[in-house]
Amino acid sequence: QVVELISSAIGDLVQGIYYENSKSSEENCLTDDIGISRWKEQVFLRHSALLAKSCQAAMELAKHSAEIQDMAFQYGKHMSMSHKLHSDLQPFVKETSSDSMAFSLNSAPAILHQEFRGREAWLKQIREKPCARRDNCARLNHPPHRCACVFQQLQEAIKAGKGVTSAIDLCRCHGNRALAALEQFPPSEARDALANIVYAVTRFP
Repeated sequence: QVVELISSAIGDLVQGIYYENSKSSEENCLTDDIGISRWKEQVFLRHSALLAKSCQAAMELAKHSAEIQDMAFQYGKHMSMSHKLHSDLQPFVKETSSDSMAFSLNSAPAILHQEFRGREAWLKQIREKPCARRDNCARLNHPPHRCACVFQQLQEAIKAGKGVTSAIDLCRCHGNRALAALEQFPPSEARDALANIVYAVTRFP
């Protein structure tokens, strides 16, 4: 059963990588209008399945019950989701950032911002942002959302909207679900260490 779990996790990972690569040839190209629900599905395949099923497999090796195995799965899944959200949020919550290209238009804050504004309004916002280096970007054949100055303006627009605060709330929600799963295990140093991981990825300035 452990081999089957890990094999299925690797299959999920490959499927997630294939989906990402088939939808976007560049990191910051806009993908389809996936919405946050579809984003969660993709993140589970690409980032969470391996950890969740590895946690479950560890409980199987230790001969714990199916209920405990499921709690371990839930911890791995939700902790990993929190970690991905925390990573996506860093360009928006850091007090200083010298890299205006450090976020993806397909990150959680951007997708949530798009959901609040609507897909068409978000695309219009991208297309209509003025570029201070328009001539140079035209010469380099940059699409509008690849220009550094436009990207910085989009970053500020996302910060000013509800996408960032909603992503923080979602990160903490998954963190709380991971902690709830941990409560099913008896107190120990190991449980405390796993809880500290959750606290670390749900803490923001």
